[in-house]
Amino acid sequence: VQLVESGGGLVQPGGSLRLSCAASGFTFSGYGMYWVRQAPGKGLDWVSTITAGSTNTFYADSVKGRFTISRDNAKNTLYLQMNSLKPEDTALYYCAAGLRYWGQGTQVTVSS
Repeated sequence: VQLVESGGGLVQPGGSLRLSCAASGFTFSGYGMYWVRQAPGKGLDWVSTITAGSTNTFYADSVKGRFTISRDNAKNTLYLQMNSLKPEDTALYYCAAGLRYWGQGTQVTVSS
């Protein structure tokens, strides 16, 4: 089982990034997928969830209206489009399959 996040980086406040999470080794289409983040010195913070068939999406209040979660089951890939980024969005972003399998994370830093 492997989940590999990519797309993080340094961006100015108000900017955008698109995170990707490439999955392998399990039946991606059968799992609800999550984005979870961890800011420096803080605990894990749930960001967003998408159901297995993309029927439903859910967002933390802190990112609602700015972030969009999506998935491509044909490509075994999860995405997180992040717009209007704020300094408080700075964190290590993890994808997780059913909260059972986790990636290694990709760093997002929002700073001027």
